Amino acid sequence: VQLVESGGGLVQPGASLRLSCAASGFAFGSYDMSWVRQAPGKGPEWVSGINSGGGSTNYADSVKGRFTISRDNAKNTLYLQMNILRPEDTAVYYCATYLPPSGPAWGQGTQVTVSS
Repeated sequence: VQLVESGGGLVQPGASLRLSCAASGFAFGSYDMSWVRQAPGKGPEWVSGINSGGGSTNYADSVKGRFTISRDNAKNTLYLQMNILRPEDTAVYYCATYLPPSGPAWGQGTQVTVSS
């Protein structure tokens, strides 16, 4: 099982970024996926989730209306479009899923820094 995030970077407040997560080693299209972030000195925070077919999405209140989760099951890829970024969005962003019976699976993360 491998989850590889990309697309992070240093941007100014108000900018946009699109994160990607390339999945392999499991039946990507059969599993719900999530984005989770961890800011410096804080615990993990769930950001957004999407069901296996992509037809149902959920967002944390802190990102609702600014972030959009999506997936392309043909490409085994998960996305997070992040608009109107704020300094408080600064964190390492991880894609994650739960694969029975192994349990949670995470990528290595991609750093997003929002600063002027």
